[in-house]
Amino acid sequence: MCGITGYIGHKDAAPILLKSLKRMEYRGYDSAGISTIHEDKIIIKKDIGRIDSINEKIQLGQAEGKVGVAHTRWATHGGVTKENAHPHLSCNKEVILVHNGIIENYRKLFKELSDNHNFQSQTDSEVISHLIEEEYNKLKDPIKTLQNISKKLNGSFALVVIFSDRTNEIYGVRKYAPLIVGIGENENFISSDIVSFIDYTDNVIFLEDKEIVKVTQNSIEILNFDGDKITRDKTHVAWEAADISKEEFSHHTIKEIHEQSSTVKTALNQDKEEFEKFVKELLSGKNIFITGSGSSFHIALIFKKMLTKFVKSQVQAFLSSESEEYRELMNENSILIPISQSGETADLLEVIRNLKDKGVTILSIYNTIGSSLSRVSDISLNLNCGPEIGVAATKSFTSQLAIVYKIIFELGKVKDGNEKIEELSKQIKEIISNEKSLHEIIELLNESNDVYFLGRSIHHPIALEGALKLKELAYIHAEGMAAGEIKHGTLALVEEGTPAIIINPKDESYEDTMNNAIEMKARGAKIIGISSENNEVYDYWIKIPKVDNILYPLIELIPLQLLAYYTAIRRKNNPDYPRNLAKSVTVK
Repeated sequence: MCGITGYIGHKDAAPILLKSLKRMEYRGYDSAGISTIHEDKIIIKKDIGRIDSINEKIQLGQAEGKVGVAHTRWATHGGVTKENAHPHLSCNKEVILVHNGIIENYRKLFKELSDNHNFQSQTDSEVISHLIEEEYNKLKDPIKTLQNISKKLNGSFALVVIFSDRTNEIYGVRKYAPLIVGIGENENFISSDIVSFIDYTDNVIFLEDKEIVKVTQNSIEILNFDGDKITRDKTHVAWEAADISKEEFSHHTIKEIHEQSSTVKTALNQDKEEFEKFVKELLSGKNIFITGSGSSFHIALIFKKMLTKFVKSQVQAFLSSESEEYRELMNENSILIPISQSGETADLLEVIRNLKDKGVTILSIYNTIGSSLSRVSDISLNLNCGPEIGVAATKSFTSQLAIVYKIIFELGKVKDGNEKIEELSKQIKEIISNEKSLHEIIELLNESNDVYFLGRSIHHPIALEGALKLKELAYIHAEGMAAGEIKHGTLALVEEGTPAIIINPKDESYEDTMNNAIEMKARGAKIIGISSENNEVYDYWIKIPKVDNILYPLIELIPLQLLAYYTAIRRKNNPDYPRNLAKSVTVK
């Protein structure tokens, strides 16, 4: 969840690290810090809060030194305090460390180390700095030290480490958490995220699990935990700095909502051979399991509903965090389709690791270039929507959905499938251009404590997604549910004026869903209808264009994103950085 980065080169490190932190702030924004070394003096600046406010107080970018590390934190172990902020030092100030991940056995290690080491924080991360110090005092060899301590740590971790007596070197360690080397001219970078150094280089090396990297100003050396040297070519990434700027928009989130009119089209640009292999596997007769977390799980539900019409095998969808019973059902005659924006979701990657020896075929859908998911998959499809900086999924969700449609159209031999989706891009733009018409509904939501989202069939996952967006951005309790289930408890919660958002385009589910809306209205609910056709039942109507029935989910979601965004603005929330949340969930 946290963002870590390191720099070594011919320039002052601190201004570069500060810019990198700002690029990665969506990974965590509880606290942040920078450490550099200058003329054998260690400089550490860290505090709680957003990066800009910390920088105003202690000028993060003004530390001297050509080598340094930095961290932006999403708290997991220990509260949001200055002491718990990274970087962390060892007792003798010989080791400077930043960490992303979870150390599961940190309590045991703390007990072993506490007699001889003085701990300053409540974090699992500080344990690592003292463990490194203990080992380095014996070996005086950074690589052997990091190999040894990595075998003692249980859990997931990416580390960036500087040894104060080796200021021409910086080290990275990866186990089940992302870590990438950026290759510059007379300068190099280590980071958990490409966006942190994209202003300086787009040439990268992706570390694999259980690898250690030694980086100097002009060299990169990779070894595995057993000490074997690894040779790996650099990769050129297509992302540009402009992809991660807000441009003329107030927030990344609204920029990414607007980008959907184009990103649903770019999602269709798949490698022909890879796509055909993906579809062929679906027709192989193997049982199919689809998994994801958060918004990606809602895509999994839609995919399942559509896929069952075109394949003869059994299709199931499950939350990655609730995988145990499903893992038992999978074997060499199974396909697992993990769906993830980041490709680094801890629960999802653990599912794959647990299936490694069972011969399960992995067909993935992901966005982040070089992600762990892309590298452990047999076949993968990329969203091609560029980096998504807003914490709430917007353009990644619709790009995932566009790929699902492309697959379904191929299975159903729909000749003009791509054209249908490309036509939708114009209609998405039209819906967004009418955002001012949502003003009255936004005021209603702003004054509400509870909101219900109802949908049937393929609209049910969109109801779940709409509720998730409102919770994430506006901090309003929202519940998405199958419309037919309101009689089983939910009607007891409806009061006069309770908003009920009914996702109800004119398709085969229209009449049944309308009856559920009438039931809600009879109990005093304010009915907000999202439909291609108005109805007297609706107190408010959000018009969507009439499209093929199967395509409605891609259209009806857009106004839900807009409602969540503008309600957040109305409540003076920052939609790019929802409280207590972070973009890439790399911890279980």
